[in-house]
Amino acid sequence: MPRLLTGLVDDAAVFPPGSAALPDAVRAHRAHRTAWYADLVGPLLVPASALPALAGLLDDTPIEVGVIGDLPIDQLDRALAEADRRIVVRQVEAAVGKRGEDPAPGLAALLARADGIDRYAEIPLTFGLMAALDTLATARQAGQPVAAKFRTGGLAAELFPRPAELAAVICACRDRDLPFKLTAGLHHAVRHLDPETGFTHHGFGNVLAAVLVAADGETVDTVAARLASTDPLPVAERVRADLAGDRPWWVGFGSCSVSEPLTDLIRLGLVNGGYQQ
Repeated sequence: MPRLLTGLVDDAAVFPPGSAALPDAVRAHRAHRTAWYADLVGPLLVPASALPALAGLLDDTPIEVGVIGDLPIDQLDRALAEADRRIVVRQVEAAVGKRGEDPAPGLAALLARADGIDRYAEIPLTFGLMAALDTLATARQAGQPVAAKFRTGGLAAELFPRPAELAAVICACRDRDLPFKLTAGLHHAVRHLDPETGFTHHGFGNVLAAVLVAADGETVDTVAARLASTDPLPVAERVRADLAGDRPWWVGFGSCSVSEPLTDLIRLGLVNGGYQQ
């Protein structure tokens, strides 16, 4: 697995639209962790409320997870403290506000609980966004293991940010040297209209190309153009040029399927071969 792609895809099998049963998700995740593409795959993402049920499915082998905060932020500490010792929590991800709400109070609550575990604040792309990024960047500079998370899709059109909006967020994180994650909607490598949802989805390959040009110091407009492209060849060429390097700022994204992004990477010639029409 090329260095640039290491840990790109968190295993979100239990979340929509896949919505796998937890026992099935655990078995499949174990298989991913021993497959030839294992380095592509990050932790298994599970709701905080599912941690007790997860413990009942484990043998003596530990499992690395990312905990998604489906509980109020002030209840997450207890859920983590009571988690089985075989559950290795690599990260905690929690929403700090809804669209139209000021994220500052939720962000302050999350930062107050930083305890050495990486914590991602899911910030809505609306009011208070830049101030929240400033707060996160300041906390990170002070040594807290915190970063941002943004939603790039969902069950409503307004949850899919326009290329210019997402480009502005990428450049804002670049300018603050702030890592970020993405979630939802990134089912395939290249931007496309999904006939099932009726929405135009961002491509994770587009995002990777956009992050790379942002790292080159390009403008928001140039980054947005990378996000808006529906031609797979320029996307693949830009990513291929940096396969041996580290991925700047973008930690990765959660996907309910590991095989879909893997298949697209193979088809684009970024893993195991050349481009296939």
